[in-house]
Amino acid sequence: MLEIFKKLLAAAVEIMAAKAEKKEPEEDTRSFEDLLTIDNVRAVMKSKGYTFFENGAFNLNLVGIRRGSSKSNKFDDYFMMMYKDQAAQWVIKRFPVTTDPGKYWLENPTNPKGTAILIPGQHKSTWKIAKHQGKYEALCQRKPLRVWRDNNKDSVLDFHSSPEDEGYFGINIHRSNPYTESSQVDKWSAGCQVFKKVANFNEFMGCCRESAAMYGDSFTYTLLEEQDFRAL
Repeated sequence: MLEIFKKLLAAAVEIMAAKAEKKEPEEDTRSFEDLLTIDNVRAVMKSKGYTFFENGAFNLNLVGIRRGSSKSNKFDDYFMMMYKDQAAQWVIKRFPVTTDPGKYWLENPTNPKGTAILIPGQHKSTWKIAKHQGKYEALCQRKPLRVWRDNNKDSVLDFHSSPEDEGYFGINIHRSNPYTESSQVDKWSAGCQVFKKVANFNEFMGCCRESAAMYGDSFTYTLLEEQDFRAL
């Protein structure tokens, strides 16, 4: 009996020691914004086989990051612009944008197939500097794009489950409020990628003009998703 007790006691001690040595995984307290670094963007793009431009000044990496929320009408996505300056130093900018259509157009689609939601991916040499709706310079679609068609006419964004469509839809990269910024997307986007703040958009376009003068008027835009970064 004594030997059995000793064995049970020894086993209990081993279990307690093993539990003491085992470290509980640390809780990831980083905000989503903390994940949006150039190294993480580069890693995500590499994992997908996308091109990340690293040679030459003003060779722009234009990257949108779509949040996972299906709620519409918010400028809750991000636009990152990354490039090397004339001194070969990296410049990294992050701006609030929407990569989704606003509530108005979701509920009132102009296309009988439904409102366009740009499908994530790397869209190479697809935009050129031109007049958005004939009003002001922006990056305007000049090659076919793939979109989802959200056609149930509610305010919820339906990603992945909506039917796909491809073509020329005027999916431009432009601004909202021409004077300051907009608090809601509303009619500013029917599928375009839209800057919340005009000052950010003006800075962005200044860099696009610099780049166009050096490499030609053709721009690649890559749309990633929040889940791509959560998986790192």
